[in-house]
Amino acid sequence: MIKKISKKDKIVWEKFLRGNEKLYNKDVTNEIRYEDEIKTIDLHGYTLRDANIAVKNLIIKSYNKKVNKIVVITGKGMRSKNQEDPYKSSKLSILKYSVPEFIQNDDELLNKIKKLDLNSGDFTIYLKRKK
Repeated sequence: MIKKISKKDKIVWEKFLRGNEKLYNKDVTNEIRYEDEIKTIDLHGYTLRDANIAVKNLIIKSYNKKVNKIVVITGKGMRSKNQEDPYKSSKLSILKYSVPEFIQNDDELLNKIKKLDLNSGDFTIYLKRKK
């Protein structure tokens, strides 16, 4: 089946041929698209201090690289051997509550965060776009 080209399509094509506009090659890209990238950090085995530092550094680095989503895993694994350690105990869940609280009390981080979603064993940080 042969279809005739419309006048409108011909005009658009001729305008393109006369112009300097370059076509974006969707198959070859030299630039990393950080907007679609999701960063994840697993805090199992971290002390409270180390977890806060690691999360803060990741938020700042991700924001600067224009990453828009970070998943922070705080839940205790099923095979954990740290039953006696109160900082890693399933009853106290210190990292689960203290790391989001640390984030919410840090103005530098709050300026970079759009939304914080708390789940049972993790939480998700949605970052603002860097200007």
